Formats: sequence, C-alpha cells, structure tokens
Amino acid sequence: MLNSSNTKTNQESPSSLIMKVGVATICRLVLNTARRFCYPFAPVLSRSLGVPLTAVTSLIAVNQSTAILGMFFGPLADRLGYRLMMLAGLTMLVGGMFAAGLFPFYGVLLVALFLAGMGKSIFDPAVQAYAGERVPFRRRALAIGFLEFAWAGSTLIGIPMVGLLIKEFGWRSPFFVMGGLGVIGIVLLRILMPPKEGGLQRRQQNFLGFRDSLKQLVVKRRALGALGLALFASIANDNLFVVYGAWIEKAFNLSIVALGLGTSVIGVAELLGETLTAALADRFGLKRSVALGLILSTICYGMLPFFGQTLPLALVGLFLIFLTFEFMIVTSLSLTTELLTGSRATMMAGYFATAGIGRVIGALIGGPIWLDGGIFATGLVSACFSGLALVSLSWGLHGWQKS
Repeated sequence: MLNSSNTKTNQESPSSLIMKVGVATICRLVLNTARRFCYPFAPVLSRSLGVPLTAVTSLIAVNQSTAILGMFFGPLADRLGYRLMMLAGLTMLVGGMFAAGLFPFYGVLLVALFLAGMGKSIFDPAVQAYAGERVPFRRRALAIGFLEFAWAGSTLIGIPMVGLLIKEFGWRSPFFVMGGLGVIGIVLLRILMPPKEGGLQRRQQNFLGFRDSLKQLVVKRRALGALGLALFASIANDNLFVVYGAWIEKAFNLSIVALGLGTSVIGVAELLGETLTAALADRFGLKRSVALGLILSTICYGMLPFFGQTLPLALVGLFLIFLTFEFMIVTSLSLTTELLTGSRATMMAGYFATAGIGRVIGALIGGPIWLDGGIFATGLVSACFSGLALVSLSWGLHGWQKS
C-alpha cells in the first residue's frame, strides 16, 4: 500500500516501509502523550510536588516553547540524517522521563518536560521528512495521516492510560512507563533503519549550510505560504481551544465529568480527520484538500454563535471544527513535505515552529476575546484567521505543481 519510490536510493519493500511507519507512529504516540498529559493532570502534579497550580502551568509553557527551538534542528536532520535525529529525540524523551520518575522535584520535572518537548520537536520534523523522502507523493497523505494517528491516540489512549497508572501505582509511574517505551522505540528504530539508509549521501552533498537552509523558509514563496498557513490556522484554533471548556461550562452549567465529554468529542474528531486524510486526500489532491479544509473550518468557526444555542449543538460544533481543522492540518503536513525537497526536515521544523508561535498567540488572545465579546467574538476572530490561512496558501502555492 505504501510503495517506495523507483529511485535506486529509496528502493525497499512495501512491508518494510509499513513496519517502519508503524513503529514511528507508536514512538510519536509516546512523545505526544508526554507532551499533552500535563494539561488534564496539572492539579495532580501540583498536589504531588507541593507547588501552586500556576507553577505547573509554567511547566506546560516551557514544554510548548520547545516547538520554536526545534526549528534549528531541522537543518541538522537534513545534514546528519533523519534516523539519527529520530533516535536523538527519543533519547531526550527517555532521559527526561526517567529523571522525573527517579527525582520527584519541581526543578527536575521542569527539565524533564523540556527534554520531552525537545525530543518531540526534533523527532517530528525528522520522521515527517523521512516519510516525505521515501513515500511517493501520490501516497504521501496516506503515510502522513497514519503517522498523525499518534496525535489523536494520545488523547484517546495515552492520556487515559496515564490516568490509570496514576490511580494504581502513583503519579511517578507514568514517567517510568513512557521512558521504558522510549527505550523500546530506540531499539526497534535502530534495528529497522540502517545507519546509512538511501538518500543520506545525496542530502549531505546538496546541503546548503545551516544559514542558507533556514533562509529558504523566507525566500521561497511556497515555503513562506506554508508557514503563513501554519501560523494563522494555529491562531484560529487555539483562540477557541483555550476557552471552549469555559464556554460550555458557563453556557450549560456543566460538571467536571461532563466537561470531559467535550475532550472526548475533540479526540474522536481528530481521529476521524486523520482517517479522512489517509483515505481521501491523495485521491482528491493535497492542495485542493487543504483549501477545502480551510473553507469548511472558516464556516464552522463563523457558526459558533449558532452552535451555542444548545449543548448538543455545541458538541456537534466542536466536533465539526476539530474534524475540519485536523483534516486540513494533517493534509497540509503531507503537502509541506514536498515543498523543499532538498531540505525536508528544515521545512517541517519551520512549519512546526510557526504553528507553535501561532498556538502561543492564540492562547494569549483567546481569553480576553472571549471575556470581552463572548463566543460570537471568539468565532469571528477564529474565522478571520482561518481565512488568512487560506489566503496564505493560495498566495504561496499559486502556480506550484509537484515536479
């Protein structure tokens, strides 16, 4: 199903490639869980460490900031090889998780989550670039969509498992489990991916240098358009994401348990969006699929005031928003892997870093906008930024075709 390209450097059996993508997906599930579990379990960490809740939210902010720093590792991945950087990312995860489990202090946890975040920020561009190099463009969305199952999986599988571990074995146990899974991932990737796998020598010969490699992100119109898409779409989504809980709690007087239903709805929507990317985007065309996802997202954001009339409508609205957003963002990842073929990891690292900046901006403006204008203002602002993402896509990729 995932056929290798016909070049001499990239020939391999479909079953081998599928196995590698599968193992990489499981590794990403662990990395994503390490990145996201602090959100729902912040009160638990606060009580266990004996620190204020604000101290734990600071941990989350430090963790998120690593997406921006990860941009500088993209050129290294293009120069040194995607395999090496994937292993480096998992090694950081392992070190951070075991440190937090063995030494339960706030300062150690701060460093541990920073390392876990850096591990994800290094691993993700490398594995996306690896798939972009080895999977034909006509099957790219299938491969990237499969890899992105790890994002929804962290919500639907990873975080619930962390909750069970905390309940049965204490708050330190998830760190040991995630560290152990990271070790297994390192071993499997070392076995499945030879040290000098096809394409590395060619990438090293064509490497532009650190500064010139990063420079391509702003001088290449198609790259700049993709960065703009990532920025504006992330602002739009986080502008809503940081207040959706407060919105439905206030509007419908929900309990904590009922609020968990909203998170489940979002997790299912993300999973379905990734499935639609894997199943349909290649057939429909990646550029058209991204544009369609942005158009539908913009419409759904604009309809938020209508969705807010009843709780069932609100849940349906959240489902549609995160479904269309996830379909769009995963498909855009598939498309972005082909925009700078000589510097794939640099392009992907830039994309993730810009999206991280967008999430920070969205989180900062989301609260004040909702407090001042309610869900009407939230929907309007998100719709406007989603529209800007569509404009950026159209401008950046005008006339571009896969060569």
